[in-house]
Amino acid sequence: MPGSLIVAGLGYLAAGHVTRETVGFLEAADRLFYLVGDPVSRHWLTGLNASAEDLHGAYAEGKPRNQSYAEMVERLLAPAREGHAVCAAFYGHPGVLVEPGHAAIRQARREGIAARMLPAVSAEDCLFADLGFDPGYGCQTYEASDFLVRPRRFDSGSALVLWQIGGIGVTDYRRQPLWSRRGLELLATRLGTVYGAEHEVVLYEAARFAVSPPRIDPSTLAALPAAPVSIETTLFVPPLGRPEPDLEVYRALGLEPPPGTG
Repeated sequence: MPGSLIVAGLGYLAAGHVTRETVGFLEAADRLFYLVGDPVSRHWLTGLNASAEDLHGAYAEGKPRNQSYAEMVERLLAPAREGHAVCAAFYGHPGVLVEPGHAAIRQARREGIAARMLPAVSAEDCLFADLGFDPGYGCQTYEASDFLVRPRRFDSGSALVLWQIGGIGVTDYRRQPLWSRRGLELLATRLGTVYGAEHEVVLYEAARFAVSPPRIDPSTLAALPAAPVSIETTLFVPPLGRPEPDLEVYRALGLEPPPGTG
């Protein structure tokens, strides 16, 4: 009989963002695999399940990341094909820029293996809380490389969140914190044509430990190319201003127009 696959997220705060549902699957798995970015999480996972194996060995300096992802998928599916209950744990949200998690679920389902994903806290969730920003009033989210190579008509009246700005245009794995300074230059130029070079932005990194604060560094688009950025840095671009209200819609809804709008 085929086994099963659970792809779970651990959030960003080491062992602090994990849901009770996820902990149950981590403990019960016949085989547990993980990809995390801190030693505390590694120690916690190996103590939780003796079968725990680190997926980080699939990476190597200069090795194409797609090749590493394919190896991870095969490692997850091999025991599931043998009938084992497999759980794969990734830091952050397992559905946000975690290609091996999505690919493993797709392939498992094609092979008739039961597979599902469990939600978790993402870096963007942490950003909303740490910056005090409510995405309900407008937020656009893109991976930075994809944002540049596939131009969008985005709304400058809504906030813009760009992930992985330290790795723009890089397809292999690198050990240094910043993978592409040139990518930052191109990104700053692209955004500057819309917002202006002096538009204030925020360089953000979620806290990994309860005793350490998140990184919240104000900058400008002009200063972005020289800023201290890593592959984990997320860029938050505040809106230029709120869109003008549609007074006809206000009246149709029976609402009082905002002050000063007639």
